Amino acid sequence: MAREYSGLQMHHQLEAKRKRLTWILGVSALCILFYVLGAWQTTPSSQYDVYTRVGCDNNSATSDSNGSNQSLTNLDFASHHQVALDSSKTISQFPPCDMAYSEYTPCQDKVRGRKFDRDMMKYRERHCPTKQEMLLCLIPAPPKYKTPFKWPQSRDYAWYDNIPHKELSIEKAVQNWIQVEGDRFRFPGGGTMFPRGADAYIDDIGELIPLTDGNIRTAVDTGCGVASFGAYLLKRNILTMSFAPRDTHEAQVQFALERGVPAMIGIIGSMRLPYPARAFDLAHCSRCLIPWQNNEGLYLMEVDRILRPGGYWILSGPPINWKKYWRGWERTKEDLKQEQDAIENVARRLCWKKVTENNDLAIWQKPINHVGCAKEVMCKSEDPDTAWYRSLEACITPVPQVLSSDEVAGGELLKWPERAFSVPPRLSRGSVPGLGVDRFIEDNEQWKDKIAHYNRIIAPLRSGRYRNIMDMNAYLGGFAAAVAKYPVWVMNVIPAHIDYDTLGVIYERGLIGTYQDWCEAFSTYPRTYDLIHASGLFTLYQHRCDITYILLEMDRILRPEGSVIFRDTVELLVKIKSITDGMRWKSHIVDHESGPFNPEKILVAVKTYWTGEATKRKPK
Repeated sequence: MAREYSGLQMHHQLEAKRKRLTWILGVSALCILFYVLGAWQTTPSSQYDVYTRVGCDNNSATSDSNGSNQSLTNLDFASHHQVALDSSKTISQFPPCDMAYSEYTPCQDKVRGRKFDRDMMKYRERHCPTKQEMLLCLIPAPPKYKTPFKWPQSRDYAWYDNIPHKELSIEKAVQNWIQVEGDRFRFPGGGTMFPRGADAYIDDIGELIPLTDGNIRTAVDTGCGVASFGAYLLKRNILTMSFAPRDTHEAQVQFALERGVPAMIGIIGSMRLPYPARAFDLAHCSRCLIPWQNNEGLYLMEVDRILRPGGYWILSGPPINWKKYWRGWERTKEDLKQEQDAIENVARRLCWKKVTENNDLAIWQKPINHVGCAKEVMCKSEDPDTAWYRSLEACITPVPQVLSSDEVAGGELLKWPERAFSVPPRLSRGSVPGLGVDRFIEDNEQWKDKIAHYNRIIAPLRSGRYRNIMDMNAYLGGFAAAVAKYPVWVMNVIPAHIDYDTLGVIYERGLIGTYQDWCEAFSTYPRTYDLIHASGLFTLYQHRCDITYILLEMDRILRPEGSVIFRDTVELLVKIKSITDGMRWKSHIVDHESGPFNPEKILVAVKTYWTGEATKRKPK
């Protein structure tokens, strides 16, 4: 019985092996069959079809003397993805605009501005062209344009050919704003209220409030002139957002940016400034000609909105020290006294404390919270950060609630530079929906790899090639924080209408920035940025507006030989490259810092050097 059982078991084993072998042979045959069918379907019908698929021309292949083909060195191996984006222009080569547009600022055009009301300076606010008025050409640089001086030399010098305007050197000659020395401008650091220079003026302020201990990091200068105040605060590790309108003082903001100092075209008029609430540690006005006492104190209420709890407001110029200067200001004592009394009254309504009035300087401080302050004049709006095309309100912006009178509303910040990488209170308190502490820490870690990668694919950030940098979709400000150790500054931009508002987080890190809708032009002059960073921007905007106009705007604000880093999907980058190839840019796509398997890629572009032609005078 044992032998019969053993024979039966062997029979079943042989049968099982036979079935497995049959199954393996069957599967192998099917694989071979499908492979052959697939190869047959993709086999070109002719040699011409091969050339059609890879995009070769008649010169792509050459033959040696024996008639054999050499390597096809001119084959196009670029991606040929097709993507349909909303009505993007397909112009192959964009022509240069007329030289009359060399300093064109689309949303602050003086001709268009004259159509608007002068009340509350509305005619100097943003008024952008319609789509039919938008230019489809490249803004030309002046004929003798030169690469700007490197920082820190640029603080004191700029090439005359880059901004050929002598008006300020004549108008402000006594005040030492700017001087012409041969082929260049020199900036002595003077100002209307600081004839001894901005450095000495800031030293005077430093004797009244602490400027160098790291507590004051972000500042805003209203009516900045050529931004000498901001330029000299940089040596004290204070980063200043300077702004001034495009007005009779021709090109003052353009001079500021040419110097390598942060600045924007802007004005306090009828709209909120494009910054979040509680953004700045310090606000400054030196004879900025803003009527602070008018419209029920509306303009000071806007300063209060953007000033951080415990922040300072500094005023010099009329009406401060009017007893000494009233004759030179060509105003009566009564008029100046009435103005100062009105300003003092608004400051008291804001619950500000007057720190000091010393010679030409008066300084107030915003309270750290609103405990004990009047409640009846508080704004009712829910989001104090909303600032893009938002009208000013004659009310006081409330600060976050506190549990005790000695608690800082919204959370206390660390000193600079620790502030840059510490968790911002807006995140630790859960004020930004969907973003928390873990995401912030993760983002900081990712930027270490990104910056190392950038230093390999463009000129190193420490090289001095770049000074003014713009991050068009700044997210948490990780890029700006990571490059803070280099001789650069970053304008962090948060697109308007985005699902999450992180600009307040960026300011809490000790960085600066603004809101912007990229379907419109930015509030700056042409050729004012050395490097532009655009991460995921075109994914956001591909269905909002024509990306061609966004790219033309980038070309307008980028200096000749400036660089751009795009991060996006391959399909979008290919589309972007097809447009920028017609803008006299040189570009190539590289892999993500994590390697070739990441679907996000990087497009590195450089704007080539070219200038407009000098206008030829007709012979008499």
